[in-house]
Amino acid sequence: MIVREQQADDYEAIRHVYAEAFRRPRFRRPQNPGSVPPEVGLFEALWEAGEAVPELSFTALKEVGAVGHVTASRATVATDPVVAVGPIGVLPEYQGLGIGTALMDALLTGADAADVPMIVLLGSPQYYSRFGFRPAQESRRDISGAELGRGFSSSTSERVHPRLSGTVPIRASVLVLVASGDIPGRWRTQE
Repeated sequence: MIVREQQADDYEAIRHVYAEAFRRPRFRRPQNPGSVPPEVGLFEALWEAGEAVPELSFTALKEVGAVGHVTASRATVATDPVVAVGPIGVLPEYQGLGIGTALMDALLTGADAADVPMIVLLGSPQYYSRFGFRPAQESRRDISGAELGRGFSSSTSERVHPRLSGTVPIRASVLVLVASGDIPGRWRTQE
């Protein structure tokens, strides 16, 4: 497997990855036949608005083509620029093989090299704690009103789908990962 920065011609392959990865997610009811998962619309909105950060967004490739992707986008907390993560997805037949972990590791390594001060995401604390993320309310950082890019609301823990009316409630928390300024190459939550 190869994990590399996303490229402009990856768009359709990435869209396919998200459509398949979230067609029958474990954390909500299955999508109706023919419907498009909200994660696809989120990815499209970030890409089309130019908010996706290509140098921190990664595509996982195998012989068959793209099998996974993680999207990083521009965000702000107070007036500080940070990075928001999501969506991240792996084709169902390749899940459980470490591809999602490899994508997150690539993003964290890239964020470290770019001196990103904080990474935020909407996700499961149980899953993302393995990467050092923890719920925002446990951090000393106040991220209320954070601008996490199109499709996220930090105050409601809901994903606002730009192509649907209303919001899609999800079982997730706003999670943060703060860079340790005194330990180059290390990410940890703020204590």
